[in-house]
Amino acid sequence: MSEETYEVAAPTPAMPQLRVAILGTGKMGGILLQAFLKNNLVSPDQIFATVHHPERAQALSVQYGIEMTTDNLAAASQADVILLGVKPVQVPALVEQIRPALSPEKLVLSIAASVMTSSIEKAAGHDLAVIRAMPNTPAMLAAGITALCAGRFVSEQQMAIAQRIFQTVGRTVVVDEKHMDAVTGLSGSGPAFLYIIIEALAEAGVNVGLPRDVATLLAAQTTLGSARMVLETGYHPALLKDAVTTPAGCTVDGILELEEGGLRVTLIKAVKRATQRAKELANG
Repeated sequence: MSEETYEVAAPTPAMPQLRVAILGTGKMGGILLQAFLKNNLVSPDQIFATVHHPERAQALSVQYGIEMTTDNLAAASQADVILLGVKPVQVPALVEQIRPALSPEKLVLSIAASVMTSSIEKAAGHDLAVIRAMPNTPAMLAAGITALCAGRFVSEQQMAIAQRIFQTVGRTVVVDEKHMDAVTGLSGSGPAFLYIIIEALAEAGVNVGLPRDVATLLAAQTTLGSARMVLETGYHPALLKDAVTTPAGCTVDGILELEEGGLRVTLIKAVKRATQRAKELANG
């Protein structure tokens, strides 16, 4: 008696009609590519991606089962949504290269920090839907936050598509473009500031006698849990802080040390300086 074989159909992707090109599949482009496939946003045959070197293109093509090349124009020509994953300084030349593939029906998503939507529109030479996005590195664990801002020719439907795309790597928020440099300073640079805080808390734990691995775990999980308290309760951080701070207790003494050391002001100044640097990059 012969065994019967059954072919299991692949699940239908969430956006079965959408064709996506990722031009410059570097760190963040690679994170997004993996998220699209892992979350079944689109199927592998709906993705067209590029890298600079042919050997890497071949390796990634085999790894992910997608069309990976070094030809930006060819990839852009096949896509409805074109994601610009190159460095800010490379954006003008890339837009010039793919200009023949651009049309008012297509959506361009740029994750290049400080590059204005108007700059991309101008480089395209005609009305073009451009959305500027600022994701951050926790996107690697689908725990990121991406701020989105629309150019002049973006429809509500296109913004909804962009939100759905970046929700594969975390949460999204829509802001006016005038706020994007502040977003860069806060959530773009913010993970680095928080890593310093976690590192300092862990060092403090070691200083008072904890093993380093235990101190690091306590510091990191405490930071994660505190963030979730803010997000999931909706309470103001000051209210949550007061709930921990009992009269004449340990926490209030620690807070006094933080205030004397200027932690609050230092963090504010760090975000302001990072924001200013983002503005400088935007202005060339």
